[in-house]
Amino acid sequence: MASISALRVPVTAIGQWALDKLYPPHCPSCKTSVLSQGHLCGTCFQDIHMISTPYCAQCGVPFAVDMGADALCPDCIDRTSSFVLARSALVYGEVVGGLIKQLKYHDRMQGLERYSQWMASATQAFIPEVDIIVPVPLHWRRLMTRYYNQAAWLAYGLGKEASVPCLPHLLKRVRHTPPQARLSREERQRNMKRAFIVPSKYKNLIENKCVLVVDDVMTTGATIEACAEALKYAGAAQVYAITLARAVRNI
Repeated sequence: MASISALRVPVTAIGQWALDKLYPPHCPSCKTSVLSQGHLCGTCFQDIHMISTPYCAQCGVPFAVDMGADALCPDCIDRTSSFVLARSALVYGEVVGGLIKQLKYHDRMQGLERYSQWMASATQAFIPEVDIIVPVPLHWRRLMTRYYNQAAWLAYGLGKEASVPCLPHLLKRVRHTPPQARLSREERQRNMKRAFIVPSKYKNLIENKCVLVVDDVMTTGATIEACAEALKYAGAAQVYAITLARAVRNI
């Protein structure tokens, strides 16, 4: 008699076949038909740009030319950051922006495993040092209207990929801030000022620990900086950051 484990693969295959019949797979970006659920079509895949060197040694923004391994962008030269460094997996563009909006607002998780792998690749230089992964939290009022936090999904996916525990409750958003999308750099920084805390009952969990903050998109770094400030104030030894995408002015 066949064991359950022996039947698992064929049963899974049958279930996927049935799902594909009920909901034919299509590109999550342009809706063109594709072979498998969650896969991008060739045209959209060509519009996805992975971030690799050369980039700013601290915030990871891509450089047009190689300026050396320790080179900083103008923004990082002008400021002192609470995080050690930040990295992003992808350049934010039309296709990537569409995928993130579907994840953020429309509960589309088909690409989550792939996103986790991309972020794991972007963090491979420092992920062995990380003790805890923490997503950027939503304020409870926004969570009540959206029902989920896309940053938490990404954090859990990365934690599974990298075998690092994800503890979303360690960081709390205490101010209901307006959306950042149309704000200037200075307005974003003011908007995020003291927006996050580590609840006192959890401070012992991060004391002297290396924490990795996860978010979907990094633009000016104001949100990541505010999270890092709260974590450092609560006793974290080091704070790193990773986002799925990075908005850039020039590549």
